Amino acid sequence: METAATGEQHPHPRRRRHRFLLVHGVCHGAWCWYKVAAALESAGHRVDALDMAACGAHPARPGEVRSFEDYSRPLLDALAALPPGEKAVLVGHSYGGQSLALAMQRFPNRVAVAVFVSAAMPAAGKPMSFVPQQFAKERGPGFFKDCVIETTGDPQRPDESFYKTFLLGPEYMAQKLYQLSPPEDLTLAKTLVRPSRQFVDDAVMDDEEFLMAEGYGAVSRVYVVAEDDASWSAEFQRRMASWSPGTEVRGIEGADHMPMFSKPKELCDLLVEIADKYA
Repeated sequence: METAATGEQHPHPRRRRHRFLLVHGVCHGAWCWYKVAAALESAGHRVDALDMAACGAHPARPGEVRSFEDYSRPLLDALAALPPGEKAVLVGHSYGGQSLALAMQRFPNRVAVAVFVSAAMPAAGKPMSFVPQQFAKERGPGFFKDCVIETTGDPQRPDESFYKTFLLGPEYMAQKLYQLSPPEDLTLAKTLVRPSRQFVDDAVMDDEEFLMAEGYGAVSRVYVVAEDDASWSAEFQRRMASWSPGTEVRGIEGADHMPMFSKPKELCDLLVEIADKYA
């Protein structure tokens, strides 16, 4: 850039650098962000792709994760450890949106913006269990195909040893989640997914007054719609966003439920654009 008066050369303004915390969906792990994380890091941003408890490479087993708050602890700890004055761009995919909501409520002043990527997005004043309850009304019989639900312990004697887990099936992943993604990424997923604990009757998930306007509701939110998602529809994604007035909605054409695989460049560019706007 040159000034007319002096002819002095001025450098172009440096691009802003952001801190991203990436949260995976059910049965997945930090590994699912490898393309997006690499692209963001190459652009100079600081990126932490996190494993929730008993997911990905996290050493815990589902039976050791007693609550949804315990499950989300890696994200809560990452926010708590931020240097004073620093804020993070939270990105949650699918079920990871629930962990984002919990983190936003606990640390609203440490979140620059929360980005829900085809994610479960609760609304302030409603329990987090409201989203899966509404989604249950959308799906027909046999929707989950070869996914597996297993019960451990005796349901007639409920205690800490009784719990349920959910595991994505390969047919379901191929037809509902990864149908537009590269086949090698589907193969990767089939080798790395782990059973996820279901948090039934969890105190945080069922508390109608937990997500408050001054906490969760005070954080800037953007919903990224995967336009060709075959699991929950683009229409249902937009409906989730509508439950939180003021949410900005963006869309990615040609994205299945896994935009980090089907449209990684588009998702990366959009995340940086959102961060530049809100951070």
